[in-house]
Amino acid sequence: MSRRRAIWKAAAVVFTVVNLIGLGMAMAAQEQMHSGIHVALSLLGAYAMWRLSDRSSRIEPTNDVLSDPRLEALQQSVDAIALEVERIGEAQRFHAKLQAEQNESAR
Repeated sequence: MSRRRAIWKAAAVVFTVVNLIGLGMAMAAQEQMHSGIHVALSLLGAYAMWRLSDRSSRIEPTNDVLSDPRLEALQQSVDAIALEVERIGEAQRFHAKLQAEQNESAR
């Protein structure tokens, strides 16, 4: 994480914490509008922290997961099922063609 990004993230954390404290004080004073503003600002600060967070934790897993033997076996099973479904479809098309030919010859 760059130094500039770290500074902005620290500022977002302070901003959010200050607004959460302000929210508690506004709620204690029973000021609904004031509380609503602090809720909105706290959400804005949380969004800023999320955007500035380290993106390495959000990166998709690499080939480690793809090399799992269970995943390979599952892929082979899915391929075998797809092949069987295609064979069934071909048999149904052939049967429908034969039936159509028989219906034509019967007329």
